[in-house]
Amino acid sequence: MKKSKTSTFLLELPLVVDSGQAKRLRAHFEAARCLYNALLDEALKRLHQMRSDPRWQIARTLPKTQKQERREAFTQLRQQYSFSEYALHSFAKHANCTWIADHIDAMMAQTLATRAYQAVNRICLGKAKRVRFKSKGRGLDSVENKQNKSGLRFLLQRPEEGNEGYVLWNKDHLSALIDWNDPVVKHGLGQRVKYARVLRRKASSPRAQGADCEGDRYFVQLILEGIPYKKSKHMVGTDTIGLDLGPSTVAFVPREQEAQLVPFCEDLKPDIRAKRRLERKLDRQRRANNPQNYDEKGRIKKRGTHRRTWHNSKGYLATRRRLAYQERKLAAHRKSLHGRLVHQIISIGHHIHTEKISYKGWQKRYGKSVALHAPGMFIRMLGRTVASTGGTLHEVSTQKTKLSQYCHGCGKYEKKPLSQRWHRCTCGIGPVQRDLYSAFLIAHLETETTIPSIAHDAWEGAELRLRAAMEVLHQRAKEGQTLPGSVGISRAGARLPKSLANTHLELVYRRGRLEALRQEQGHTATR
Repeated sequence: MKKSKTSTFLLELPLVVDSGQAKRLRAHFEAARCLYNALLDEALKRLHQMRSDPRWQIARTLPKTQKQERREAFTQLRQQYSFSEYALHSFAKHANCTWIADHIDAMMAQTLATRAYQAVNRICLGKAKRVRFKSKGRGLDSVENKQNKSGLRFLLQRPEEGNEGYVLWNKDHLSALIDWNDPVVKHGLGQRVKYARVLRRKASSPRAQGADCEGDRYFVQLILEGIPYKKSKHMVGTDTIGLDLGPSTVAFVPREQEAQLVPFCEDLKPDIRAKRRLERKLDRQRRANNPQNYDEKGRIKKRGTHRRTWHNSKGYLATRRRLAYQERKLAAHRKSLHGRLVHQIISIGHHIHTEKISYKGWQKRYGKSVALHAPGMFIRMLGRTVASTGGTLHEVSTQKTKLSQYCHGCGKYEKKPLSQRWHRCTCGIGPVQRDLYSAFLIAHLETETTIPSIAHDAWEGAELRLRAAMEVLHQRAKEGQTLPGSVGISRAGARLPKSLANTHLELVYRRGRLEALRQEQGHTATR
């Protein structure tokens, strides 16, 4: 019988562990890593055997219009070579040998089998090229159960018994830190727990608060039934919004309210110098620990018949932990900024139209910006939050609509290079900023249509709102703030405010260079 799907949300709580519990937890995670690698290897073997069958190539040559025939051909191959999730569950029973079974129960072994199958199935479907085995150095940092009745589970005491919560794993009782004054935590613990997941994260050092002797912290994620707690400050609007997301900017234009064009994750400022120094230190330590793997020119030797071995010193591991901690802080800050922007958009309206973008294609062209801002993760968070409010997130195809080339005044399409950030048309529309105009067009695009429907009065009111959005950015540029080049404001327009001192430095451009000229106050002589 198929399980019914219900709404789900997460609640994460830190765990308090002593030295003995931390040692047993490391053993549990190591056993899970070994079992996962065995399941991953078995799934890859079955996939290779299935692909080596001549019927696999015959099934691939079938036209995609013959959906029923293709589905039956691939299904028969999967059944013959036992390449399925439940077939891998059966293998997990035999792979879960004596010493692993002391740490991993049957239910947890099935979740690891599902995880391994999903990774290999991505290769089968052409969505990935390879899978990553979990090395002993990196390890496996998350394990979960399928239910909260046996094995790994979270238990909450009654109020008269102390109202404390703990994770029960084998014979260990891992206490959870619960702040009952937090309304989010209080709301979450009042819901039914579907299952629990234990996480392990690296701290900056073993001396960090809550870390064990290896520098690890442990958390429990509760997968709860219901909807998450809604804070009173997070309002939900009713307008329809057009969203144009770029690698470094985001423009959102409602049909009626104020339009905005803002830098994407503007407050996210990584310490590039500190990161570069840590990476250089890592490279020096790696070379000092493994001189046999480098040639006389400092290049890594090519792999021959023997496998290269790398030795990691304690100093190297400490430096790598510091670098990883910086990246985790940056990721947490980015997630917080994403959530703030999501709630800002939803406070205007929860019916959002945007273009469906290939973020993998963006990674090839705007690698650094995509890695820093994570636009794909922002869209997923926006979709989840919109769905929880009862709204809709409608993604339209860029190939069918071509809104960046369209002019609603004359109804014509004109290709523009990416360097052209303003829309100007001979019909009288413009100049208007390109991203804002695209967001305005998609806000008036109805479902199942490729041409937006815009009345003359709607454009007259929207044009003023789009100009007002650009005035805010022009004012910021005049104050000397740095803005992304994609907003279409020349950096020459960004001037520092005049100093009140007798002498000041005025920034000017000469021969393509930015120079400073010292001028005396009251000097009016001309040449």
